Amino acid sequence: MPKFVYDFTEGNKDLKDLLGGKGANLSEMTNLGLPVPPGFTITTQACRHYLTEGAVPTGLAEEITEHLTALEGTMGKRLGQADDPLLVSVRSGAKFSMPGMMDTVLNIGLNDESVLGLAAQAGNERFAWDSYRRLIQMFGKTVLGVDGELFEDALEELKHAKGTTDDLDLTAADFQKLVGTFKGIVRERTGREFPTDPREQMDLAIKAVFDSWNSDRAILYRRQERIPADLGTAVNVCSMVFGNLGMDSGTGVAFTRDPASGQQGVYGDYLQNAQGEDVVAGIRNTVPLADLEQINKPVYDQLLSIMETLENHYLDLCDIEFTVERGKLWMLQTRVGKRTAAAAFRIACQLADQGLIDLDEAIHRVNGDQLAQLMFPRFDADAPKTQIAKGMNASPGAAVGKAVFSSEAAVEAAARGEKVILVRRETNPDDLTGMIAAQGILTSRGGKTSHAAVVARGMGKTCVCGAEELDVDVKARRLKAGEVVVQEGDVLSIDGTTGAVYLGEVPVSASPVVRYFEGELAAADGDELVQSVDRLMAHADTAARLSVRANADTPEDAGRARRFGATGIGLCRTEHMFLGDRRQLVEDLILATSDAEREAALEALAPLQKQDFHGILKAMDGLPVTIRLIDPPLHEFLPDLTELSVKVALAGADASDKDRQLLEAVHRLHEQNPMLGLRGVRLGLVIPGLFAMQVRAIAEAAAQRLSEGGDPRPEIMIPLVGSIQELEHAREEAEQVLQSVGGEVKALIGTMIELPRAALTAGQIAEGAEFFSFGTNDLTQTTWGFSRDDVEASFFSRYLELGVFGVSPFETLDRDGVGRLVKIAVEEGRKTRPDIKLGVCGEHGGDPESVHFFHEVGLDYVSCSPFRVPVARLEAGRAAVETDGSDSR
Repeated sequence: MPKFVYDFTEGNKDLKDLLGGKGANLSEMTNLGLPVPPGFTITTQACRHYLTEGAVPTGLAEEITEHLTALEGTMGKRLGQADDPLLVSVRSGAKFSMPGMMDTVLNIGLNDESVLGLAAQAGNERFAWDSYRRLIQMFGKTVLGVDGELFEDALEELKHAKGTTDDLDLTAADFQKLVGTFKGIVRERTGREFPTDPREQMDLAIKAVFDSWNSDRAILYRRQERIPADLGTAVNVCSMVFGNLGMDSGTGVAFTRDPASGQQGVYGDYLQNAQGEDVVAGIRNTVPLADLEQINKPVYDQLLSIMETLENHYLDLCDIEFTVERGKLWMLQTRVGKRTAAAAFRIACQLADQGLIDLDEAIHRVNGDQLAQLMFPRFDADAPKTQIAKGMNASPGAAVGKAVFSSEAAVEAAARGEKVILVRRETNPDDLTGMIAAQGILTSRGGKTSHAAVVARGMGKTCVCGAEELDVDVKARRLKAGEVVVQEGDVLSIDGTTGAVYLGEVPVSASPVVRYFEGELAAADGDELVQSVDRLMAHADTAARLSVRANADTPEDAGRARRFGATGIGLCRTEHMFLGDRRQLVEDLILATSDAEREAALEALAPLQKQDFHGILKAMDGLPVTIRLIDPPLHEFLPDLTELSVKVALAGADASDKDRQLLEAVHRLHEQNPMLGLRGVRLGLVIPGLFAMQVRAIAEAAAQRLSEGGDPRPEIMIPLVGSIQELEHAREEAEQVLQSVGGEVKALIGTMIELPRAALTAGQIAEGAEFFSFGTNDLTQTTWGFSRDDVEASFFSRYLELGVFGVSPFETLDRDGVGRLVKIAVEEGRKTRPDIKLGVCGEHGGDPESVHFFHEVGLDYVSCSPFRVPVARLEAGRAAVETDGSDSR
């Protein structure tokens, strides 16, 4: 039978899976000889059994009794005994810190008899009755499910009657009266008396802590922090020490460094004559930790010494909870402290400079999500703001501009030099030009993988999606938020980091980290944060095996990607070049009914394509540029069937011949599921000359760069291949075009692996491909059978609630399903062609967790949006040092 209970003397900091973070660290501090109140920990294994089976495991009660008896022997008193009672706290403690998300009950063991013994033993009646009312209040709310506001209201009424707002002005008699009031609340709300048996109190509190693992707030927090739902929480039973025994007692929190800035110093808060929960509850104003030096210098000096011991032991910023009981210091908790992104980078470099960690460990201490936070602009925290709505924080940053309700209006305003926020119910591919022109995108529908979110993240645009409080009326060009009406031209400010929407202009400050990456700010000229980022990025680049390319479709994006450290372009989407004014040319090509019409459309497109490719190859001179041949679902380039049908129907006999012919053609080409229809390689094989035109434009652009003394390195990617036969036909045509342009132009020809069949037959496909690029967006869609444009709005939120997903598979790669297909394709592709180049260009190429997977399976590079390039570079380095630099191929 497994052991379910460990004394604090039996554990250590490496047993977090079993003892939770709090229990493991209490054990570690005990082992270090620090002043920790004696106690024991009930394991996460016991919690998981309880949550699964609905009852505590067999033998747990007996183990608790054994450890409680030992604790009573150590303390020389029994739980809840009448004359000198032992009191305990029951506190949660999961593997990963979840501050405030689960339950705690203090002062267990008090009843109408033991409260008198506690008062006599302490020589302080007020303290005893205060502790008793705290027990009933916390137990009633946490264990019995009584609305906590009822207790708070009763306390406030009592203070009001006494003419005070401070708990310290209440007397022992006041608290004794409050105990009676609180008992009455319990009786009225639960139909039972407050339990007076100390062991029953403890057992019920333990179960309540187990149950709190699945409270709404804990579930929401785990989802936000990507903490697995099946870990469970440990429970720590600790002998009570009291900070509410008088002004020579107190409680506080301390940090070994400033968690906001990372600076060394004395940081924290202290509250005299209070218990631990009072500090976070804010019932009275705390004093700065430094004031403890004047209040009690010996305790202050001892605390600073312990803080130094803990930081040197954990080799990191430590977050500490402590209590002072009549001048004696007790340590109640320590953990590696949460910190801001800026503090994380500073502290990692500081610890390296102190020789406590090396640079490999330093880049392990920071992550791509933190770096992304440092890169986006932010609103001035001190500026006044009027919030009118809150949506989903789809793409970080701060954006300010005039509200516009169409892409056309956005483009026109941007051309006049105006900054705008594009407001839509939801966006679609037609809105791309407006999204590019806008400072930020705001939608009342959609989620983090909606069109608006995905495209905005790719472009580094601030985006707030799914702000349901907004009633967006596109035709009237206005939105309503309650009583607030925003007309087109009114200024909005949106915060893509929090999802907040503000009325009017909120001042924005530029990120110095982005200025550093852009080359506008030299590391030597920057502050400590910029220097820390520079230092850690340099080490990550040195350590990394994966190289990082960028997804870029314009010379401007390519130039930015290069400045941000990209080693090439991993995805140039040619269909993005056909939007706006060129869309009509593509529509003419698709709807052409004769060779002459088709040739005319191709001839019009060819010089534009050459110009596009020349600019990108020039911007990335000397680096590889992977150009994907056109891959649009047809509906993106055709008139909307419903709108066109209505137009013709309303016109009746007056409908133009062109509209009638267009409607007939759109009917003929209409697809029920265009994402799985005539697109990619299929379009290239069905429309003669389309791929040839693009390949010729690539080759001629490369030839021009060669004549200019450049070093173009184009790679031609054929999309949506599902069979070797498709690839062979497309490749043969491409090779003929390349040869016709001239032998000096060299270009690799490869394919995108975005269909399950392509992954499963990668060994065959590699016979005709010099490189694979995994299109994990479509591979996720086709593996799961999801339509990315539809599923999040319809049922993803429910799937996240149910735990089907820990995180959307469009945000972080599904290792078990999609990831397995990637691994199969890597192995089979390299078996056929050992020198094949392997990369990924889906959204996952910039996702930190996914980058680690791509390192593990042996890809050569990842590709992501320009603004995610630094994030991917950092994660590539972290992935390498976490596997000791080993190559997992």
